[in-house]
Amino acid sequence: MAATGEERDVMARYRSPLVSRYASAEMAYNFSERKKFSTWRRLWLYLAQAEKSLGLPITDEQIQEMEANLDNIDFKMAAEEEKKLRHDVMAHVHTFAHCCPKAAAIIHLGATSCYVGDNTDLIVLRDGFNVLLPKLARVISRLADFAEKYADMPALGFTHYQPAQLTTVGKRCCLWIQDLCMDLQSLERARDDLRFRGVKGTTGTQASFLQLFEGDHSKVEELDRLVTEKAGFERAYMVTGQTYSRKVDIGVLAVLASLGASIHKICTDIRLLANLKEIEEPFEKDQIGSSAMPYKRNPMRSERCCSLARHLMTLVMDPLQTAAVQWFERTLDDSANRRVCLAEAFLTADIILATLQNISEGLVVYPKV
Repeated sequence: MAATGEERDVMARYRSPLVSRYASAEMAYNFSERKKFSTWRRLWLYLAQAEKSLGLPITDEQIQEMEANLDNIDFKMAAEEEKKLRHDVMAHVHTFAHCCPKAAAIIHLGATSCYVGDNTDLIVLRDGFNVLLPKLARVISRLADFAEKYADMPALGFTHYQPAQLTTVGKRCCLWIQDLCMDLQSLERARDDLRFRGVKGTTGTQASFLQLFEGDHSKVEELDRLVTEKAGFERAYMVTGQTYSRKVDIGVLAVLASLGASIHKICTDIRLLANLKEIEEPFEKDQIGSSAMPYKRNPMRSERCCSLARHLMTLVMDPLQTAAVQWFERTLDDSANRRVCLAEAFLTADIILATLQNISEGLVVYPKV
């Protein structure tokens, strides 16, 4: 059947293989436009609710109108507004206001763009860790089963990739498990260390909110606390510029890069063992190892993990360099870079964990060898 015009258009544009070929639906959604912009609207709602509770003249009717339109996003209108205004946040303020005419005057009241931008990023990072952690725990569990099953099976140990003293298949697997347990601990710590940017104003001074509350510091502090709580965070960063410190991104990508290193090492070991015919990754009944040499049993899953893990390990260089060049309260040369590196790090980690789970559930051992 011939392709439709829409299908031809899709195939005529570059699509990231991280999404089109590999990533899970849940991680792809986590970094989607819909998740991003619906979260912006929720943050505007949280802000309005908190401002109302602290005495600003915001009505129940305005709040209800916002609540009813959180997911009613006209993406075409937003794109047209952004093209005209050259400002993504204001484009979405206008688009939200279009379907919330009664609430239009109080959407984004007192806030700066980073109120929605940075706070949404922190929500997405937290949710990204929540997608990865069960997958990493599952891989550890599968490998633990494998290690227990082959705990007593002798295998030649290697140091310097030269024959050394005996070990066992299960003991060697425990080396892999221990590294992944370190990664599990690091990912949990990185997630739990995340704080909310909160309600901090344009340069982190909260001046716009102090003006709204006529200089009442206690109400501004309570506003920050209320919105932080509504977003599901226990703490907010005490000090920010216009953005939260970009060192936070370094910490996030560093633990993902470390996970990448662990998986690269594990899958390299499996590839070497496949050549020695000691252990193989799963190989499907109809799988073709090579177009020219169909008898080959190439460890393609492990190779994919190594290939993507290399990409994951290099991504930490982006936030390192970004944090180093943030002038004073912020510059905008972080934005385009972060759109790429943060999403790609989580998508890549998601892919290699899913692939490693598949490998760990079907490892084949050759006892005679």
